[in-house]
Formats: sequence, C-alpha cells, structure tokens
Amino acid sequence: MIHNALHDQELPVYGDGMQVRDWLYVYDHCTALWRVLEQAPPGEIYNIGGCNEKANLDVVNIILSRLGKPQTLIRHVTDRPGHDRRYAIDAGKIMRQLGWRPSVTFEQGIARTIDWYLSNGKWLANVVSGEYQQYYERMYGHR
Repeated sequence: MIHNALHDQELPVYGDGMQVRDWLYVYDHCTALWRVLEQAPPGEIYNIGGCNEKANLDVVNIILSRLGKPQTLIRHVTDRPGHDRRYAIDAGKIMRQLGWRPSVTFEQGIARTIDWYLSNGKWLANVVSGEYQQYYERMYGHR
C-alpha cells in the first residue's frame, strides 16, 4: 500500500475494507519473538498482538494522509471468499507471563514504517520489480 501510494497507483482494498486486524510495529513483533525464545518454557504458545485493532480501510486512509495522497487512489476489489471480518488477538498471556509489551503506539509505528519506506527507495524498487509484479498481477489484476 505504501509503495502504491508513493507512486500514485491504485490501492486495492478487499470489499468494504472494514476487516479488523490487530496492528503491531515490526520491531515490537521481533522483540516479542525474542522474549519467547529467551524466556518461555519449551512448547508454550503465545499470541503476539499490539492491542491496536483497526479496520484495513482506516489504515489505508492513514497511509494516504501521511503521504499527502488522495483517497481516490483506493480501489475496492472483490472480497476473498471466506475472508475473516476480524482477527481477534488476545496478547494478555505474553504480557502477563513474560512482561512483554509493545514499545510504540500504532500511530508511532505506522509513521516509522512509512518513514522507513521513504528512506529505503532502492530496496523497495528491488522488491516490486519483475517476478513480484507478476505475482501481484496474478493476485489482484482480475479483481
């Protein structure tokens, strides 16, 4: 979404975009995994979440706003069959048992993520070239 918005390309959003997800900054996800590796008993299971439930469309609008891009870039596409409306993550166990918590708010994390993309254009250009573009067309071109 960030790449498409940066290049004024359409942003495909499934259905009405109101599928809710629990968003977590990548660094916080990594620190949670590390905490589990270091401190969890073998075989124990933990859900990792950011306590930041937001609808997909809301996240897309935040990206557009941060980049100063118009909402007209959003293109609603046919929803996937059986697409979950909400992924409910209860991260309470990892917080209680291992003392892990996200280090940033959603707003801080999305801002850092967008800034990272803005600072790493060469990496991004490599990711979206060639084979990736073919995959993208297969996944979204017919919707």
